[in-house]
Amino acid sequence: MKNRELGELLKYSSPYSILVVTWRNKLIELKTPFQVQLIQDIGELKKDELAIVSLVKLATNMKTVFIIENKAYFYYYFKIVIGE
Repeated sequence: MKNRELGELLKYSSPYSILVVTWRNKLIELKTPFQVQLIQDIGELKKDELAIVSLVKLATNMKTVFIIENKAYFYYYFKIVIGE
């Protein structure tokens, strides 16, 4: 992806929220901080543990990254906990 394309994409993103489709097919904006649950062990975090996401970033490979306790983790290690 070229720098110009990346700049265009980042214009519409925020480190303070993420758009999520709920299991009821409802689109919601989830603002930080929000809670996630580990799907598997990663680093110091253990499976089924709950963690708090303080920021949402985009890695250079264009994948979503959650910032938890000042460390970056790819989104696919977690499921988002939404109280509905």
